[in-house]
Amino acid sequence: MNLSSFFKDKNVVITGHTGFKGSWLSQILSQLGANIYAFSLDIPTNPAHYELLEVKFSRDERIDLADNSKVSNFILESQPDFVFHLAAQPLVLESYKDEYRTYLSNSFGTMNILESLKQYNQDCIAIIITSDKCYENTDKEVSYKESDRLGGKDPYSTSKACAELITRGYSNSFFCSEKSNIRVATTRAGNVIGGGDWAKNRIVPDCFKSWSIDEVVKIRSPEATRPWQHVLDPINGYLNLACKMTEDINLNGESFNFGPESSYSVAELVKKLSDNFTNSEWVIEKLTDSPYEAKLLSLDCTKSSDLLNFSQKLDFDKMTQWTSNWYESYYKNNEQNLTIKQIEDYLNLNDK
Repeated sequence: MNLSSFFKDKNVVITGHTGFKGSWLSQILSQLGANIYAFSLDIPTNPAHYELLEVKFSRDERIDLADNSKVSNFILESQPDFVFHLAAQPLVLESYKDEYRTYLSNSFGTMNILESLKQYNQDCIAIIITSDKCYENTDKEVSYKESDRLGGKDPYSTSKACAELITRGYSNSFFCSEKSNIRVATTRAGNVIGGGDWAKNRIVPDCFKSWSIDEVVKIRSPEATRPWQHVLDPINGYLNLACKMTEDINLNGESFNFGPESSYSVAELVKKLSDNFTNSEWVIEKLTDSPYEAKLLSLDCTKSSDLLNFSQKLDFDKMTQWTSNWYESYYKNNEQNLTIKQIEDYLNLNDK
């Protein structure tokens, strides 16, 4: 599917555009010619990928997801053809420190998006981005399917499971009719990596921030296994899902996993990143008193492959190389436009 011709001149609302994944989505939609209307609570990091880009937003505002009136006004006034809801409190460890805000943003914030869409009287596709951590993780070597039980053992994971259930409730109650002008789907992606992530307590930004000043990286959970993927792979999944939902009503109300073909440990990830970054050292220093985080996580993406023709474009070697190259360019060569170049290269992969 030709994404450029599809999104050109379309009105697209993005929530959470100042975050890591949201900023990449904003840039790719800008390059595809969309009219982008975006809001977020704030700029979450310094530096911020969002501030390095040159996206021309039709509207760019700071709005709290918990403010139903402002959220509703923004969406209705923007008259979107598509909504991509990414705004969230995105960190497991942070959710232990501020569980109230985590649930308010991730669960009730999603409800405010859906409540706003109830009032909208034009055709619109809404993609609700949750997380692979929404599943009831048993720490066993299984790959989770969309039909598996939702749950979680920490505030972040359960807040995302709540967002899934809230979306299901709204979809079944208000958007399920063939005559409905609103179509909604949820997506659950793996752990995304790529240039421009500076969030706290994330292994990739922690590595490059340390290596940029010649510090040795300390790895706290080397055996933890995750479905690592370059940020552009799930974004490609979101965009293609939105396109296909305009044609296939049977996708309305569905959930989709977007993940890599294989999962890798933290130690394997750090080694690959280090291999592609100048002067990078790391050691294992396990923590014994850290809050609970699942050790094993893997996604079954058969449904996305069968119904959406989704596949991983950047394998483990390529995704780590692209990520290290981005940070090497930023920290060592003072070049800040590698995002646009990598998006162009990625879109060319789609065309092949």
